[in-house]
Amino acid sequence: TTPPAAPLPRLTLDPEVENHLKKTYCNDQVVASIGQEEAERRFGHTIDRLSVPPGYTTLRVNTVSRTRDDVREELLQILQKEYKNKAVPCPPVEPHPVLSDVLVIPTTGPHMELQHHQKEVMVDLSCGAAILRGAHIFAPGVLGATAGVQAGDQVSVYVDVEGKCLRGFIKPYAGPKVFVGNGVARMNRDDIFSVAQEQLSGIGVEMTSPLYDCPPLNDVMSDSIFLQNLPSTLTGHVLNPQPGERVLDMCAAPGGKTTHLATLMRNQGTIAALDKSQGRVDKVIANAKIHGLSCIQAYTFDGRKAASEAAVCSKDETLLGAPPYPPDTFHRVLVDAPCSGLGQRPALGNKMTLKALKAYPSYQRKLLPAAVQVLRTGGTLVYSTCTLTLAENEGQVEWLLNTFPCLELVPQTPYLGGPGLPGTSLTQAQLQMVQRFEPWGGDRAGDAHPADRDTIGFFIAKFVKKAR
Repeated sequence: TTPPAAPLPRLTLDPEVENHLKKTYCNDQVVASIGQEEAERRFGHTIDRLSVPPGYTTLRVNTVSRTRDDVREELLQILQKEYKNKAVPCPPVEPHPVLSDVLVIPTTGPHMELQHHQKEVMVDLSCGAAILRGAHIFAPGVLGATAGVQAGDQVSVYVDVEGKCLRGFIKPYAGPKVFVGNGVARMNRDDIFSVAQEQLSGIGVEMTSPLYDCPPLNDVMSDSIFLQNLPSTLTGHVLNPQPGERVLDMCAAPGGKTTHLATLMRNQGTIAALDKSQGRVDKVIANAKIHGLSCIQAYTFDGRKAASEAAVCSKDETLLGAPPYPPDTFHRVLVDAPCSGLGQRPALGNKMTLKALKAYPSYQRKLLPAAVQVLRTGGTLVYSTCTLTLAENEGQVEWLLNTFPCLELVPQTPYLGGPGLPGTSLTQAQLQMVQRFEPWGGDRAGDAHPADRDTIGFFIAKFVKKAR
């Protein structure tokens, strides 16, 4: 055995991207407000936190079919059985004090005392991130395994940080790798690598002692709970759709927020869920079916073209039909925009270039005019991202308010995040109306639940459309 594992290394970004993000956090307005030293401390802490999983696993309960208390009781019983084979005690399952459909489970770690086994398994970055949030390793996710790994063997699991480990690798991997925990092989090495990757199924390695312990909930009570980051669930509550309304989810896949909106509407009304890719729309349809939600109509459609003066909508509120839609069709519109995703945790590596990063704001701006057009007067528009940049967040709020005088930025309920980042023409009062979740913890009220402070990076803005 080698010495105990070091915790996760700091996230490495493209140097130009890191510099761009540093300029965001240390812009002139921020420095004037809190000083250069504090601005740099917050930026550094943000990068440090991005490679670590959030402090809580958050679950949204399908309250159309079950009560939160019922689901909590059943889940606790399942976890108590699951944790009999684990090296750590079963974690508590707590109701969130503000979000009535959310359960939170604290993450423990890093478990620095774990010893490294001689037999090793290599996985890629996305599989590594999933392990750090509680997943076991499915057989297709195994990149390499040392010679002689048999079902039942104790193995140590490492992530190939640079993406250079070839599938089927048999020696201990000598390139940059990160230890993410120990497990038990559930398949023989030869069985994993003797067939094509796409023909594999089932669990390759059961993680018994991960570096960070989160419960494995991938297929647990899947009709009753949905694994969802806390700010994502909050977004649905901020939009606050009501039974019987017409709602548009413009970038819906894979359907976490869509199914939440349907649940909040008690499955009454109509949600049009759009996404550009058929494969992703299929996921929305599958998730709606699992949760027994019939009010979701999902279409493969480019949200940028969702509005059309020539389109005709049924007078019957429940019949919506396929896009595009005429102006003033929807009571509420959600634009959970495609974004650079820099708020996602844990992130062990990120190859995004500055050019790719800078392409997102213009794409987001092509979605928003259609969203404003199909929204009714008096209706609510919510814009959200899971990223940290000023241009994709506060910058888009500034652009929307300047471009569409009919939009008014409004306060949000519930308010669990912190204020927006200075650096645009938004006033102090306007920055207090948006919610920014910072990996470093953010400016919060002292009574915030710890699960609200230790989340992915996220941004939410809410608008109401006024009469012209």
